Amino acid sequence: MDLSDRTISITLGPGAPARLDKALAEAVPASRALSRSRLQALIADGAVSRDGTVLTDAKARVAPGETLVLTLPPPAPARAEAEAIALVVVWEDADLIVIDKPAGMVVHPAPGAESGTLVNALLHHCGASLSGIGGEERPGIVHRIDKDTSGLLVVAKSDRAHHGLAAQFAAHSVERSYDALCWGCPDPADPRLAGLPGVSFEPGAAIRIEAALGRHKTDRKKMAVRRDPGARHAVTRLWVEERFGTGPRPAAARLTCRLETGRTHQIRVHCAHVGHPLMGDPVYGGKRSLPASAFGPDRLDAIASALAALPGQALHAATLGFDHPVTGEPIRLSAPPPAAFTNLSSALRGDRP
Repeated sequence: MDLSDRTISITLGPGAPARLDKALAEAVPASRALSRSRLQALIADGAVSRDGTVLTDAKARVAPGETLVLTLPPPAPARAEAEAIALVVVWEDADLIVIDKPAGMVVHPAPGAESGTLVNALLHHCGASLSGIGGEERPGIVHRIDKDTSGLLVVAKSDRAHHGLAAQFAAHSVERSYDALCWGCPDPADPRLAGLPGVSFEPGAAIRIEAALGRHKTDRKKMAVRRDPGARHAVTRLWVEERFGTGPRPAAARLTCRLETGRTHQIRVHCAHVGHPLMGDPVYGGKRSLPASAFGPDRLDAIASALAALPGQALHAATLGFDHPVTGEPIRLSAPPPAAFTNLSSALRGDRP
């Protein structure tokens, strides 16, 4: 971003607020995506002037007809290190990028995972095309998927995209559809399932799970269904796409899971809550085994090998739909599951290698 892009000249119109920060908050173009708190910080840093005089007091008095000049500083260098890590880019333009994240990659640096993350990779891939998020040269993470979950994730490259995407996620208007493999098969005819609080059934064979989530009371790394005031509202819808195994009850199933909300570990916890945890889930899956009567000994060996090859839970963010935060263009993207997920599906189905 050169100086001409960073300089904004604003002439205050009739009815403009008399206080500097409020006047700027109303007058700065929305496309710049500058919040009032960000403007206050810029004022304090000497980024605003009037007739050549720098104004550093957010409460300074201004009047209609006056011209204010706001000069945005260049984005500060990112605190995370850029790393040359290969990425599967599904969509990219000046404002956003959509990645098909592999299982095993952490999204954001954190204690114990300071390198090798998606953010490290994006800093290298995007380079100078990052125009700055909140004044820092970094990608804008508006949602995350778990380390061992694969699939689509949208990231903002500019402040205006960051604000627009965040608003859509807050309004729950983003389409997020996941492929999953679970133990057993959710069945609306199961009286146990029908009797669970928060479980209901909708037209089109959808199973709706409305169960608030919060930190587990004894294991702070886990989430749990909670009924206390601090728990956060969470809604997941499930559709059974395929059933695996012979006998009166399927031994496993392939699901489509759609998020109405996006809480930490939401699909994993909700599936475990209804008695059908995801296959390969090391946290919520528990110890499960497939009955020989459902598949036969030969099939069981193939399934066991495919299950052991999973890097974690069998969950893939397959579809992502949203409106482009700058152009308004509807965007709907899909990505197929990775090989480990597909191989387990094939083994459960009994496909020939």
